[in-house]
Amino acid sequence: MSAETVNKDILRGGQFLVKETKCEDVFTPEDFSEEQRMMRDSAKEFVDRELWAHWERFESKDYAYTEACMKKAGELGLLGVAVPEAYDGLGMGFVSTMLVCDYISGATGSFSTAFGAHTGIGTMPISLYGNEEQKKKYVSKLATGEWMGAYCLTEPGAGSDANSGKTKAVLSDDGKHYLISGQKMWISNAGFCNVMIVFARIEDDKNITGFIVENDPSNGISMADEEKKLGIHSSSTRQVFFSNTKVPVENMLSERGNGFKIAMNALNVGRIKLAAACLDAQRRVIGEATKYANERIQFKTPIMNFGAIKSKIAEMATNTYADESASYRAAKNIEDRIAIRQAEGNSHQEAELKGVEEYAIECSILKVAVSEDVQSCTDEGVQIFGGMGFSADTPMESAWRDARISRIYEGTNEINRMLAVGMLVKKAMKGHVDLLGPAMKVADELTGIPSFDTPDYSVLFSEEKEILAKLKKVFLMVAGSAVQKFGPQLEEHQQLLMAASDILIEIYMAESAILRTEKNAKRFGEEAQETQIAMSQLYLYNAVDIAIKKGKEAIVSFAEGDEQRMMLMGLKRFTKYANQPNVVALRTKIADKIAQENGYFLG
Repeated sequence: MSAETVNKDILRGGQFLVKETKCEDVFTPEDFSEEQRMMRDSAKEFVDRELWAHWERFESKDYAYTEACMKKAGELGLLGVAVPEAYDGLGMGFVSTMLVCDYISGATGSFSTAFGAHTGIGTMPISLYGNEEQKKKYVSKLATGEWMGAYCLTEPGAGSDANSGKTKAVLSDDGKHYLISGQKMWISNAGFCNVMIVFARIEDDKNITGFIVENDPSNGISMADEEKKLGIHSSSTRQVFFSNTKVPVENMLSERGNGFKIAMNALNVGRIKLAAACLDAQRRVIGEATKYANERIQFKTPIMNFGAIKSKIAEMATNTYADESASYRAAKNIEDRIAIRQAEGNSHQEAELKGVEEYAIECSILKVAVSEDVQSCTDEGVQIFGGMGFSADTPMESAWRDARISRIYEGTNEINRMLAVGMLVKKAMKGHVDLLGPAMKVADELTGIPSFDTPDYSVLFSEEKEILAKLKKVFLMVAGSAVQKFGPQLEEHQQLLMAASDILIEIYMAESAILRTEKNAKRFGEEAQETQIAMSQLYLYNAVDIAIKKGKEAIVSFAEGDEQRMMLMGLKRFTKYANQPNVVALRTKIADKIAQENGYFLG
């Protein structure tokens, strides 16, 4: 463990809400090491050469080309970044695995899905839960791309409720095999996978069990035709049927009944990796939209000169900047937590599992925020292209369709919104995050006399940080009152949870952008960060608007009379700027920089 990790004040998952984070303690994309920058450039080169240059092939359902590109990625070592060197991987840290997932996913959702399904849920469960014999037998082949992996969890009647699957595993009379029978659906990479992680129930066990199953059609495995999908056209997606498929008992993954735990932990990693997979897609869409807007002449001027276009470009870039900032902040927190656990004597497997689990709240936040931003970005990309954006002859149309699945993958955004708040409350109950103390202070503040002192806002982000602190009070006010009122029944109030979650999400994303910019302004100078400062201020302005809307929605849903009036007054007080930013000027500054660079200029 490095001295840097020891000296940093590493917050536990969810503590960002109640503890101040110093800008020096966050990791930013500007902190990439030389090795990481080389990895990034290698991934970008592969994408430009093999994927972006042939995006039409992915739209024509060329599954064979997707498989061929996956094999090439394996030869370059891109499939084994997270796999320990003992199993023919590169054994790199969590930030590096995020980085590769980010930059290799920019060109097409079809390849991004194949890559994520293989490296994440196809390989990771064996790498983290498999015994030594299983890892030696399977992980090396998956890391090098010799074999392709898939993950069979979802069933027709078991989607979000993953533990309700009906697929059965029956022990054979001689005790040497399990016979698996059942149906799985929406299985990515099904058409060309060699091995699958399959979840089934043994007898009447409460929880499902995981199995490693080799794809052998002669062993009772059959598949439906390729699914007809809105997007990700060249991602092989099929239903898989098992009929008394014989699986050696030694291919049980982990312990009997541990499948649900495996599935949930795989989702935690999958959520933050999905956020990473949506980043370069946004950068590339911004790049294409900017080039088009700079070249498209209407009324004798490039449309990039129009304020309406500048507004779109600025918002697209601002969201991307915040998404990058939050994704790499969380990734480094996870990497540091893994290092700390390993230093304490945990195995690689246990350290990684617990390290990611610690930041499950942040993983859900990122999954929701970035997947919705990439959808918005591609939608605006289509709009900037106008009629051409609606044409399948330009990549905007396919980018928009491919982005849509990201709000469904890895648990729907609705599920993740409720999970984020639910997990935070559970952490508070366990004493891992002190929500009660800060929430009580906010309640006392509501009945107190507000300060009329004039603060000094001469230091960069001094007012923005004060507003962030007040947004945290909004969440604590709403969530604290809701927990007090509903207790264990809070999870039944889904619309309230989702409103509170939107406030929580915006706090984390806005804070991440501000801390990144503050850190870089201190080392590179404020002038060098002029556009980033504008993006941070614009993102916070939008976050405040969301907090006002969602805070009001939440408060009136459960508070009445004097309590409601007091909370609404508190909401107004906690979302008030002393110096209202000129958002039109901010957007113009951001868009002009993007136009000058002819695309997103970071990363």
